[in-house]
Amino acid sequence: MMTRATGIRTAALAAAVAMAVLPLAANQAPQAPQAQASPSQQRHGRLFPPEDLGLLESPDRDVWQKPERIMDSLGIADGSKVADVGAGGGWFTVRLARRVGPNGIVYAQDVQPQMLEAIERRVAKENLHNVVTIHGTPADPNLPEGSLDAVLIVETFHEIQSGNPRLFLENVRRALKEGGRVGVVDYKRGGGGPGPDGARPDPAAVEAVAREAGLRLLERETFLPFQFFLIFGR
Repeated sequence: MMTRATGIRTAALAAAVAMAVLPLAANQAPQAPQAQASPSQQRHGRLFPPEDLGLLESPDRDVWQKPERIMDSLGIADGSKVADVGAGGGWFTVRLARRVGPNGIVYAQDVQPQMLEAIERRVAKENLHNVVTIHGTPADPNLPEGSLDAVLIVETFHEIQSGNPRLFLENVRRALKEGGRVGVVDYKRGGGGPGPDGARPDPAAVEAVAREAGLRLLERETFLPFQFFLIFGR
C-alpha cells in the first residue's frame, strides 16, 4: 500500500521528468511538408499520372507539334497500319486514325490500363473505328509482328530508357514491315518550350541503342521547334 510520503515522492519525480522533456520537445523543429513533384517531374520520375492527361492537351500543341508533317515524314497515308507507342490519352492516336482512314489501322499502345481506357472513350466519342488498344510491358509493346508501316514514339523514350530500351526497340523492329519506319520524337536538351524542366533523352543515346537493336538511322528531322525527331528503318 502506497504511503502519503511515497505518493509525494512519486508525484515529485513525475513532475521533474515532465519538466525535463518539455524543453526537448520545444526545441525540435517541426517537420516540413514533403514537396510535391510537378507534373513534368512526375512524368520523368515515373509513369505519367493519368489524372494529369489534360496537361498534354494544350490548345497550341498542333502548332508546335506539327503532327501532319511528322506523319508525312513517316510516309503515313490512307490505308497505313501504324502504332502509337506510349499513346497516353490518345492525342496523336486520333490524328493517326483520321490520316489512315477506314482502310488503315492504328494500334494505340500503353503500359497503363487507365490510359487505354481513356483512349477507348475518346475514339468512341469521335466515332473512330480503326483504333485497337494494346496493353504493353516495359520490355515489349506487344505489337503484331511484321505488320506495321510505321511506329511513332512521342515523348515516351525517357520511360523506355528506364527499363530495357534495346529489347524494347528490338520488339518494335520485329513489328515493322519491310520498309517500315520508326519515328522517335522527344524534347531537346537545354530546356525551353512546353517540355519538362528535368532530364530529357539524349538523341545520341537514342541513336546508339536503336543501332544496337538493329535499326538504321534514316533522317534527323529539324522542323520541330522544341523537339528532336529521329527516323529509323529496319
